[in-house]
Order: sequence, then C-alpha cells, then structure tokens
Amino acid sequence: MFVSFIGLILTGFPVAWVLGGLSILFTVFAIVLDVDLGFTIGVDWAYTSLSVNRIWDVMKNWVLVALPLFIFMGLMLERSGIANDLMSNLTRVFGRVRGGLAITVTIIGVLLAATTGIIGASVVLLALLGLPVMLKSGYRPELASGTVCAVGTLGILIPPSIMLVLMADRLAMAVGDLFMGAVVPGLILGALYIGYFLVLGRLDSGALPVPEDTEPVNLAAIAGVFRAVLAPFGLILAVLGSIFFGIATPTEAAGVGAFGAVLLAAFRHQLSNKVLNDVLQQTTTTTAFIFAIFVGATAFSLVLRGLGGDELIEDALMGLPFGPTGIVITILFATFVLGFFLDWIEISLIILPLVAPVVQSLGFDLIWFTVLFAVCLQTSFLTPPVGFAIFYLKGVAPEGIDVRTIYRGVLPFILLQLLGLALIFVWEPLVTWLPAQAYG
Repeated sequence: MFVSFIGLILTGFPVAWVLGGLSILFTVFAIVLDVDLGFTIGVDWAYTSLSVNRIWDVMKNWVLVALPLFIFMGLMLERSGIANDLMSNLTRVFGRVRGGLAITVTIIGVLLAATTGIIGASVVLLALLGLPVMLKSGYRPELASGTVCAVGTLGILIPPSIMLVLMADRLAMAVGDLFMGAVVPGLILGALYIGYFLVLGRLDSGALPVPEDTEPVNLAAIAGVFRAVLAPFGLILAVLGSIFFGIATPTEAAGVGAFGAVLLAAFRHQLSNKVLNDVLQQTTTTTAFIFAIFVGATAFSLVLRGLGGDELIEDALMGLPFGPTGIVITILFATFVLGFFLDWIEISLIILPLVAPVVQSLGFDLIWFTVLFAVCLQTSFLTPPVGFAIFYLKGVAPEGIDVRTIYRGVLPFILLQLLGLALIFVWEPLVTWLPAQAYG
C-alpha cells in the first residue's frame, strides 16, 4: 500500500485523491482476500466507514482552526511591505561586512519565518528582494540562490509554524510545547547560516564581495533598522507571547496574528479591497489543499493500520540490532530519504503517527523527537527532485539561474541543516529546556 502511494505520487496525480483512492482499492483487495481466498484480515466496508467519524473529528478540531488564520497572517504580511523596509535598512548596517547581504537576507528570513510560516511566500519574497541585490554585488549565483532557498525554509520550523500545528494535532500534543521547543533549533540554524557566511568570506573573498556603493553605518541607519524591526517583532510578541504566557490558546493567538497583520497593512497604507480579496482567496485555496490531504490521509492511515501497517513498522523498528539510539537515527535517515519524494504534509500525517509511539516507548522525549523530525522535514524542501523551495525560487529567479545552479547552491546548506540536526540530537536540552522553563 505504501509503495503504491510513493509510485503514484511520482506520476504527479493529486495527493489527496491518491490517498483516498488507495484506501478504497486496498479495502476492496482485503475483502477479496477475506471472501474469496479465506484470509481473515479484519478490513471491510464497515471498518472503512470509520473514516467518516475520523474525518468529522478532524473538521471539528479547534486547534486546526489556527491553520487558515496563520496562513492569512503570513500572506497579509507579505503584502504589507515590511520586508522591503527590512532589506533597505539592514543593508545599510551590514553592507560593509563581507557577506553582509547574505547575513541581511538571513535575518529577514528569520523574522519572516516567525511572522509568516509559509515557505512559498518567504522564498518568493526573499528572491525578489535579495537575489537581484546579491547578484548585482558580485555574489556567485550558486551561493545567492542557495541562501534564498535555505533561509526561506526556516518558515516551516520557527513558530508559529503550520507544520508544528499539524504535528501537534496528529500526536495529541500541546501546540505550545512544540512551538517553544522549536524556537532554539530554528535560531541555531539561522546562526549556522550566518557563521557559514562569515567563515566563507574570510576564506574566499570572491564569493562574498563587499558592495562598492555601501553607505557608512550611522545612527540614522541603526534607527531605521529599529523602526523596521519594531512592527514584525511586535506581532511575534503578540502571537507567541500570548501562547507562551498562557494568555491565549494557539487558535486564539492565530486570530490575534491575523488581525494584527491587517492592522499593519492598513497602517502602512497597503490595505485595499483588492489586496484583501486576493489574500482571502489564496488563504482559502491553500487551506483547501491541506484539508483535502487531511481527508485522504485519514482514510489511508485507517486502512493502513487495519491491514497491520503500524504493527509491521513497530516490529521492524524494534527488531533492528542498533539499540534505542540507533532506531531513532534509522527513523530520521528514512525520513530524510522520504523527503526526496514526498511532501512534508504526507510525511507528517502518515509516517509520524506510526513511528512516534515507537520512539516514546523507547523512553525518548516526544517533544524532542518531534522537533528533530521537523528539522529533518525542513531539509526535504531543499533536496531534489521534490525540493519545493527550489521550484519556488526557479519560478521567480532572473535569467541565468537555472535548476542546476540552484541544486549546487543548496548543497552546503543541506550539510549545515544536517549539522544542526546532529547538534539537536546530541544535546536534547536545546529543545526541552524552554518548554520546561515555561510549563515546568
């Protein structure tokens, strides 16, 4: 059933229909085995009808109401023009540093990640703002495109993240725990990128030249950065702070963020009926795509478990001769490989619920493992052939930036993300310390 799923995904057929269709086909297959061949499997039409109740549970889940609200917040902020101000002001401050433009793009990416959480929006926006400036300043096309792709993927990890909301729902965890657990790992990845630029600038000055027309740093430039950062930082504080301090649930905080994004767009004179209509339509489309996959994955997971898929995976993992740590490494490696072919939504909805109970039974902290899993999935946005960040960038990249150039550019950042994954794996408190401080 799982092999059929991967094979059909590679055909380009819509994921939701593949998931739902396979659940029906394998139910028919199970009935044929039971009735005609005498095998007792336990999956029949009565069992499959349970998916109706499961889908109803998904659609009435108040936690998932946060998804369209966070998507709306990110799209509205994209239209507000905040990123333009950040780019112009941060360039004035870091322009004289070798690699300063790449550092500027990274800082903007971290702020966008904490306010939008949408990979496509972040990559496209960073590409339109930062890529032409870096290329004009003499940056190598591979490095410039790799920087935009890697930094743009931080939006799926740094909270508020729609991926973490989905994971928390699938594992019946508190969203606030995952949000807090992912803060430090997300900042570590951003710091690794900046460290890479500083070291590379020392070793290879031609890769990260200093722009010739850079203005000197003065108080006006610093004040401009402060003003540009103030709005997104205030929104981050309103959303994440209200969750962390127990003032609001993640769903309520998502509403606060959506309303705050509208106010920022209005304050910056970027709000109009056309903008509001476009954002609402994009939000509706994106939400519909995600929930269509939800429906298909619910039916698929139900039949997969009815056929004994969860028991098969658990027995296979527990039978590995590697010990508990080796089993976790095996799961992460398999997730990394699956990321070459599958999107994070399918992996989060199908694979994570199957392996998480095994990891928890081995005595590992579930928050720690889920954040590790999320970092692993973030890497999948950069790995061919289904690296979505690569194709987002290719859609808006200037002439001379082809897919092969982008592939070469993302390789160092994939290695940096694997280094970050290793750091989180070795030092569990990087994930667990902040939730423990907040919630004991």
